[in-house]
Amino acid sequence: MIKKKSKLNILGSSNRNLKKGVSPVIATVLLVAIVIVIALIIFLWFKGFTQEAVVKFDTNVELVCDEVIFDAQYDGTTLYLSNDGNVPIIDFDVKQTTGGSYETFLLSELDGAFNGLFVAGTVSVLGVEGDEIVLIPILLGKTETNEEKTFVCNERYGKEVAF
Repeated sequence: MIKKKSKLNILGSSNRNLKKGVSPVIATVLLVAIVIVIALIIFLWFKGFTQEAVVKFDTNVELVCDEVIFDAQYDGTTLYLSNDGNVPIIDFDVKQTTGGSYETFLLSELDGAFNGLFVAGTVSVLGVEGDEIVLIPILLGKTETNEEKTFVCNERYGKEVAF
């Protein structure tokens, strides 16, 4: 009769009893959790690339910014605005430069009576000061769910007013 030699380690037990690891159930749960977290991260990352479309006059509001025509004049105390186009402007994002630094604010925050610049409308605003300002139009459009949403046009559609 041939005897099998068992391999004993230092403690006197076989190697099979020393194998330790994660049970298959726990490993599966961990893998599923990791996949869900990675999928969520990728989803949120891609969602940041796509914005909800805002529409005005059945056109993407970014394209409507091309049609905005307004004029701004400053006479030393008052800023005069006139809308010469066919697109109502709900507000202006004002980029005010003073002494090399700038700040931005809404024109409606500066003048509480300002409630937009409608087609063929004119308005005067007091309290604007600085070395120069850039007036960037803000339009009101609708989302796919028919909610009203404001859209700030690109700064290239703005008008620079020097003081």
